Amino acid sequence: MLAKRIIPCLDVKDGMVVKGKNFTGIREVESPVALAQRYNLSGADELVFYDITASSDGRALFADTLRQVASCIFIPLTVGGGINTLDDFDRVLKCGADKVSVNTGAIRDPSLIGRAAKRYGDQCVVLSMDVKRVDGKFSVFSHGGRVNTGISAEEWAYRGQEEGAGELVLNSIDTDGVKNGYDCEMLQKVCSRLSIPVVASGGAGKKEDFSALFGTVPQADAALAASVFHFGEINITELKNYLSGCGVHVRL
Repeated sequence: MLAKRIIPCLDVKDGMVVKGKNFTGIREVESPVALAQRYNLSGADELVFYDITASSDGRALFADTLRQVASCIFIPLTVGGGINTLDDFDRVLKCGADKVSVNTGAIRDPSLIGRAAKRYGDQCVVLSMDVKRVDGKFSVFSHGGRVNTGISAEEWAYRGQEEGAGELVLNSIDTDGVKNGYDCEMLQKVCSRLSIPVVASGGAGKKEDFSALFGTVPQADAALAASVFHFGEINITELKNYLSGCGVHVRL
């Protein structure tokens, strides 16, 4: 049995880690380098780095900040934001990323997933999805959660897998920053057709939310969170010990 992964997320804007609620009300937290160094020593299994305004600003990801983060950690690093071409994949990987997360760029050109998987291997290609309930259905949003594409989350996740994505990150806009638990209903529905690893994102507020996630959605391979780790509300080592005591297989 593969160990469930615990993954802190650095949402970076203008060179600083920020956090909001439901993708709005964003405020600065700390330097991404300082946080990355902390998580490297705290028992995190991986780290995610999102340049959250690269797509909406129509620019390339902040390479200098990424290089600094990559140089100070020894855990796998997934990087996303403004990934629209194979050249973007290449540039981010050369900055030190282990995996590249594509979101808006893949919605614009789904063939990017398969072309990247063929060149770099499917283990390198992560499809990230920002999902929100709209009229009772789960809809995919692009441009950092700003634009409703009208695409079904279940259909897009399956297509991403078939195109060649090696992993999926499911971000719930409805639960983001709310701290009332992961959106297990959305996760169950989207995961039902998938065989690739799925990372659940959005809603963690206490240790019990992680155990509830893995108990309710066994297909979830990892739990991603931000503010509860950034502000010291949950200690990753203590969280893993708690999960192990609940019968969840984690890497201690």
